[in-house]
Amino acid sequence: MSISIVTPDGGLTLLGYIFCSVLTIALILCAAWLSGKNSSRQKLTTKQLVYCATAVALSFVTAYIKVFSMPYGGSVTLFSMLFICLIGYCYGPGVGVMAGLAYGILQFLQEPYVLSLFQVCCDYLLAFAGLGLAGLFHKSKKGLLKGYLLGILVRGAFHTLGGYLYWMDYMPDNFPKALTSVYPIIYNYSYILTEGALTVCVILIPSVSKALAQIKKNALS
Repeated sequence: MSISIVTPDGGLTLLGYIFCSVLTIALILCAAWLSGKNSSRQKLTTKQLVYCATAVALSFVTAYIKVFSMPYGGSVTLFSMLFICLIGYCYGPGVGVMAGLAYGILQFLQEPYVLSLFQVCCDYLLAFAGLGLAGLFHKSKKGLLKGYLLGILVRGAFHTLGGYLYWMDYMPDNFPKALTSVYPIIYNYSYILTEGALTVCVILIPSVSKALAQIKKNALS
C-alpha cells in the first residue's frame, strides 16, 4: 500500500496536512532563529512577534473578503497584501519575508493545489514571501508606497513564472497559441494590479497615511 501526501486531484491527504503543518512550524521557528542569529540587532522581541502574527492573521482573514475572483485562481481582496508589506515597512526585508513566507504556507494549507514542489514554491511560498521585500524601502521617504509596489510586482512575477511552467499545460486545446506568451502575465497581473491600484488610493489618503506612519512608530517603540 503506497503512502501519499497528495491526492489525485492535486489536494492534500490527511498525512499531507500533518506533514505540511509540522514543516510550517519548523520553518517559522528556523526563520525566526536565523533572523536573530545572523543579525547585528537583537532577536525578534515579543512585541515584534505579536505585530507579525497580527499582520499575518489580518492578511489571512481579508484574503477571504473578495471583491471578485478569477476563474483559475486569484482574486481582488480587501487589501490583504498590504499587511505583509506593512511588516516589511516596519521591520525591514528579513522580517517581512519571514512574515510573507508564513502567510504563504497558511494559504497553501487552506487551499492546497500541488502539481510539483516548484509550482508550490512559485504559487505560495515565493510569491507571498516576495511581498516582504517591501522592507527594502523601510528607511525611504514614502517607503510603504514604494515597497508595496515592489512587493506586488514580485508576487506577480512568481505567479507568472508558475503559469508559464505549469498552468499553461492545462489550457483547453482551442486556446489561441498566439496568447501563450502573454496570457500568464495578463492573467496574474490583472487582479494583482487591480487590488494594488485600490490599495495605493487608500494609502494616499492623508489620514490613512498618518495612521500607517503611527503604526510603524508604535511598532518600533
